[in-house]
Amino acid sequence: MGTDDKIDAKTDELKGKAKETVGRATDDEELEAEGHGDQAKGNLKQAGEKIKDVFKD
Repeated sequence: MGTDDKIDAKTDELKGKAKETVGRATDDEELEAEGHGDQAKGNLKQAGEKIKDVFKD
């Protein structure tokens, strides 16, 4: 997993957590859902990169 890919995936995950927290605090269900989506996107990217790494070895 390349460093840039790791950073990108982690950024998506952290951005999602922040959106979720703000959405929950402000009672904004749409923002909270968007945060969940961003987290899922980050997690999928990380999983995809880990699979690539397995096949590189």
